[in-house]
Amino acid sequence: MDLTAQIKKNLISRIKDSKDLNFLNALQTIFDSSEQELYELSADQKMAIDNSRMEIKNGNFHKNDEVISEMREWLKKK
Repeated sequence: MDLTAQIKKNLISRIKDSKDLNFLNALQTIFDSSEQELYELSADQKMAIDNSRMEIKNGNFHKNDEVISEMREWLKKK
């Protein structure tokens, strides 16, 4: 059996046996996104993504829960 057939067989078995809805939803998302056309990014969009990744790598970001907490505090002062 070739590698592709082995992988397919293994995936089918794991999907059939799974009762984990999150796992199955994640697989559905993967399958759905692979069927859609790829979106072509402009040079500016690619540069913005690269810059954002660099900022994250350098620690220049805030965690979502921190931002929400700060916003709640700010709203209390209004």
